[in-house]
Amino acid sequence: MALIFDTSTTPKEVATGPWKLEGYDTFEGGPDAFYPLDGEFATEAEARDAARARLAELEKTQPSATSGGQSQFGIQDQVFIVAPNGRRTRF
Repeated sequence: MALIFDTSTTPKEVATGPWKLEGYDTFEGGPDAFYPLDGEFATEAEARDAARARLAELEKTQPSATSGGQSQFGIQDQVFIVAPNGRRTRF
């Protein structure tokens, strides 16, 4: 069995720049429900810490007891970490 390596492509560039946070208004829904959150972060770890803090704030303003929290059917706003390459990941 022969191994074939594709050398016609170059390695993918690694995106650099700040990590950011975005909120998502679950009650509104749809692609326009994303909104920017304050802050830019040098590392993913810093962004994750900020996302954790944002969820704690949401728990105060949109309590899980009345919003359903972060559950599948909850309407509490969601928090996304946005990587330097623009990829969004729900926290």
